[in-house]
Amino acid sequence: MTPPVFLVGTADLTPGPDTTVTVAGPEGRHAAMVRRIREGEVVDLSDGAGLRARATVVGAGKDSIDCRLGEVHTEPEPRPRLTVVQALPKGDRGELAVEMMTEAGVETVVPWAAERCVTRWKGPRTQKSLDKWRNTAREAAKQARRSRVPEVADPADRRTVADLLGDATLAVVLHEDADRTLATMELPEDTGAHIVLVVGPEGGFSRTELEAFDEVGAVRALLGPSVLRTSTAGVAALSVLQARTGRW
Repeated sequence: MTPPVFLVGTADLTPGPDTTVTVAGPEGRHAAMVRRIREGEVVDLSDGAGLRARATVVGAGKDSIDCRLGEVHTEPEPRPRLTVVQALPKGDRGELAVEMMTEAGVETVVPWAAERCVTRWKGPRTQKSLDKWRNTAREAAKQARRSRVPEVADPADRRTVADLLGDATLAVVLHEDADRTLATMELPEDTGAHIVLVVGPEGGFSRTELEAFDEVGAVRALLGPSVLRTSTAGVAALSVLQARTGRW
């Protein structure tokens, strides 16, 4: 079984091997009290941005662990880069979508208040909901043993999404009426490519949204014969792309 991952600051990992790092705060409490990590166990420490170290626990307190660093290395960014624009689902399905997409390897998740979204982030709820998504991405990245925590961007409107699609190497709108499937459409061969997927709301895209995305060169693609929920379409699409691009 691979060692558990705990997140620390970049500065904690830069001194290099044989340095002792104390993991304290929420991460330390989780390690000592929840995971019950003890002296002699092996863990991985990461800054969440690609820097990672294999470490041996040399001491464990009530709410912290002391670790001696082994090899410190930077894991390369996965290529091509994968971004999902996620329409806001109802209830806690947003956190579910972020959790599954993080486990499936997404690099960036963009919350999108589509016209037909039932859920609306307004006022204080915006930051609260955004914090939940970001915390979910952080915890899911640790669970998946990832060295890079996905970015959860600020909420986007239609214009912002259109601009993002226009800048992408390949922009794909997942739509049940598309005449091609994601599994068969041509993908960019450039390893530095940026692929952006748009997942619409349960009520579907509006005509205005589809026209705006068409104007910037986005293409529509079908996942399969069944219609998935907005909270599960993203992870299904990412799985297809991970396999087809060789990232898996």
